Amino acid sequence: MTDPDNTAVIRPAELAAYLAARMCHDFISPASAISSGLDLLEDPSAQDMREEAMGLIASSAKKLADQLSFCRVAFGASASAETFDVRELEKLAQGAFAHMRATLDWHVDTPAVNKPAARTLLNLAQMAGAALPTGGIARVRAVQEATSLVIAIEAEGPRARLRPEVLAGLRGEPQGEGLHGHWVQAYYVHLFVTDAEGRVFADAQAERVVFAATLPT
Repeated sequence: MTDPDNTAVIRPAELAAYLAARMCHDFISPASAISSGLDLLEDPSAQDMREEAMGLIASSAKKLADQLSFCRVAFGASASAETFDVRELEKLAQGAFAHMRATLDWHVDTPAVNKPAARTLLNLAQMAGAALPTGGIARVRAVQEATSLVIAIEAEGPRARLRPEVLAGLRGEPQGEGLHGHWVQAYYVHLFVTDAEGRVFADAQAERVVFAATLPT
């Protein structure tokens, strides 16, 4: 179902379900790895693997903590904060990229941003990392121009790709073929950027994907 201007009409409960599924998908892998590590520690026949089990538990717990901290701001209310220190946002983004093949180059030329801008920076940065499945570099840039924050994020690397469902979501279009998890994140970005009276778009070229947004400050 679509509205007259061809944007998706998604019931709040349906959107919440898609977002919850997306986050659970991200959390299940490290949570399962922690459980597997604990099983090894409790197995009398696997005591020679104790060091390996402890390493698995530690690395998986770090990944889970990084993802939870990231999602709290990128998808959640993050307490009642309305402004965010850019240094803290970079820390959250670097935590997410620590578990990706891509690397993050972060340069945001303002000390603090409002909630819509914070969510936009984190979500687009994560989407840029996901656009580099075999590695590369995601360059995050943001500058204050008059009463707007202008964000430009470039993902460069071999096999860089922009999934059709991501592009559809950023345009506010309904889910078509592809994975709901990729679409719902992009659609969620479209919603809060539009609500903030901003704009967001993406484009793909050979080995390069660009995300951009403009939001009022």
